[in-house]
Amino acid sequence: MLSQQTVRIIKSTVPVLEVHGKAITTRFYEMMFANHPELLNIFNHANQKQGRQQMALANAVYAAAAHIDNLEAILPAVKQIAHKHRSLGIKPEHYPIVGENLLAAIKNVLGEAATDEIINAWAEAYGVIADAFISVEEGMYQEAEGAEGGWRDFRDFVVVKKEEESAVITSFYLQPKDGGPLPPFQPGQYISVKMTIPGEAYTHIRQYSLSVSPGKEYYRISVKREDGEQERPAGIVSSYLHRHVKEGDVLPISAPAGDFLLDTQAETPVVLLSGGVGLTPMVSMLQTIVERQPKRQVAFIHAARNSLTHAMKEQVAEIARRHENVASYVLYSEPTEEDRECGGFDKEGYIDLPWLQAQLSDNQADFYFCGPVPFMKSVYRALKEWGVPDERIHYEFFGPMGSLMD
Repeated sequence: MLSQQTVRIIKSTVPVLEVHGKAITTRFYEMMFANHPELLNIFNHANQKQGRQQMALANAVYAAAAHIDNLEAILPAVKQIAHKHRSLGIKPEHYPIVGENLLAAIKNVLGEAATDEIINAWAEAYGVIADAFISVEEGMYQEAEGAEGGWRDFRDFVVVKKEEESAVITSFYLQPKDGGPLPPFQPGQYISVKMTIPGEAYTHIRQYSLSVSPGKEYYRISVKREDGEQERPAGIVSSYLHRHVKEGDVLPISAPAGDFLLDTQAETPVVLLSGGVGLTPMVSMLQTIVERQPKRQVAFIHAARNSLTHAMKEQVAEIARRHENVASYVLYSEPTEEDRECGGFDKEGYIDLPWLQAQLSDNQADFYFCGPVPFMKSVYRALKEWGVPDERIHYEFFGPMGSLMD
């Protein structure tokens, strides 16, 4: 338990963190990687370059400070981050390194304003928060290891099939190299892939949603090749997977993780909305519904640039043809001339509330969505405007947790 004085001091720093949080976390990562470059084997370099990881950490530190007297309020966020950490292989011994460099960054950015009293209070608070993460993550490690066919860190898988799904998305079918069983997972979860790439100083770990329903003899991930555009760098891992990884190659994989889960106990209608490669967890959810809940109504709504980038189009269309409980809709923002001549899509443009209301009889459904952040913000605004309550809105960020609030 934290002392009342510590709680008071931490809460007094909330306004400061609101202003300087991003600067502190940016400096934190600079200092930590300079002091412990081996941690670059774990962290996503692209998210660092784009500033997404720094902002996510700043938001987490701010939330912890604001709720320091009631940390249970942020337990859902703690569990979500803990899933990521378990999937990456974060260990208890990493936490003192983080704490030391976070306190140093606070002192570095705030200067004389970071008094000994403030630093000592944050040191005490960080110890409590770190213990909470370590405890939650250890429980997740034990759960992953204790499942039938489960394992704790990384396990070698063989690429048994590589299949091009569109001009930019390729699927990889994975089976354990040791021939052992696969543990179950829940639709919506992801795995981490650890890559050792020639010419790269550090290993790279990336998390990819499973794009198949549970119960198969393989896992499947469907990866978009990130070629780089504007300020977004090209994807080192996705490019290597597309261009160099072939059938028969071995990839170290973490056990499935994540809390973006389809509620298979509910019988309410489901609306699955995806943009681009965000369809991967949605396909897993769709397949699971038709296999396990064949009477549950589901609308699958996918937005892509055009048919060239539209992955798994025929798979989803075939499911909709074979199952009366499934309705499928396609939107293209930049349809090709062939798309316009042949059809195959329901709307040119983007998902908006009037169009949603025209396709769906009402808003009495559970809504799941995933895709690029602008897409997710647009969907979230539409659902809130339609009056969909928070408990029926479910979404997943690819990468560090962000905000859908403008």
